Amino acid sequence: MLHRDVIDTELVPPRERFGMWLDLVARTASPLRMRTAHADDFRAQAELIGLGPIQLVRYRYPSLDAVRTAKLARQTEVDYFLLALTTTGTGASGQAGQQSVIRAGEFTFYDGARPHEVSHHGEDHGREHARSIVALIPYGALPLPPERLAPLLAGRMSGTEGVGALLAQYLTQLTAHPEQYHAADADRLGTVGLDLISTMLGRHLVAEDAVPREVRRRALLTQIHGFVQRHLGDPALSPQSVADAHHVSVRTLHRLFELEETTVAAYVRDLRLERCRRDLADPALAQRPVQAVAARWGFPDKAHFSRVFRAAYGVTPQAYRTAQHERARIVNSTASVVNPGPTY
Repeated sequence: MLHRDVIDTELVPPRERFGMWLDLVARTASPLRMRTAHADDFRAQAELIGLGPIQLVRYRYPSLDAVRTAKLARQTEVDYFLLALTTTGTGASGQAGQQSVIRAGEFTFYDGARPHEVSHHGEDHGREHARSIVALIPYGALPLPPERLAPLLAGRMSGTEGVGALLAQYLTQLTAHPEQYHAADADRLGTVGLDLISTMLGRHLVAEDAVPREVRRRALLTQIHGFVQRHLGDPALSPQSVADAHHVSVRTLHRLFELEETTVAAYVRDLRLERCRRDLADPALAQRPVQAVAARWGFPDKAHFSRVFRAAYGVTPQAYRTAQHERARIVNSTASVVNPGPTY
């Protein structure tokens, strides 16, 4: 499981909660002056997840207004950018002469080493908490020079369309369910996040060529993987439909997958087979016909499904299901013998 540090003010009495939060912020590399209308009972939480080159923080609080003054900026050494996704509530950011109001589903971007202002308020006067996900990105981690990023400071970027939507989904999934990922994968997950961040920033600069080709390739491939997984049940899913959805040629699509040492068709087929194999082994789906399982994952032809399944796993779908359910029955029976329960 990914390592996670949780800071929860509700562990201390109500009157001490905002003071606890201020103490924590003061000890960070980027201290801020902060105020809130809920200082008498500041119920807040921050969850920190390290992903190799970047760190993600999921915040929850009733409201906050913060400023990083020029004096504070001079007194501390900060070497990272911040990309913040507002998930609930309304935010505002200001830096380098630009001001923006940030709604739920939008990103804002700013430089932690320079003076800036941020605020974030929950709905219904804080009764419904403000929530956000912030990525802390070291200067050297982005393949874009800092001076090129200046036009984006305190700006708004959509998290509901294009690469922004994919990035928002990625950050939301990682921070909501860190238990689903292995600690050994943290660096790789951080690299994927950086690729998506770099591509989104490059597109908003109208300077995607400034993003290295390999970063753009990996980001596009991540988009394509997500698209395929969302459309596995569509029998019409094909290299042409995948290419059309991403505005590239089929030839370009095939070149992308050559570097992954597979083909588009093989990637789709293998994912479909894995989903079918998983469902066939699931006791909860024992009454679902094999053909219904196959059709759910894009295999409408029963004979074709049986052939490709047997080629992949060495047995027919029905034989595989029977063997898996029998194995589960034996395991459960053995467990019952080892632990027969209370006796009277």
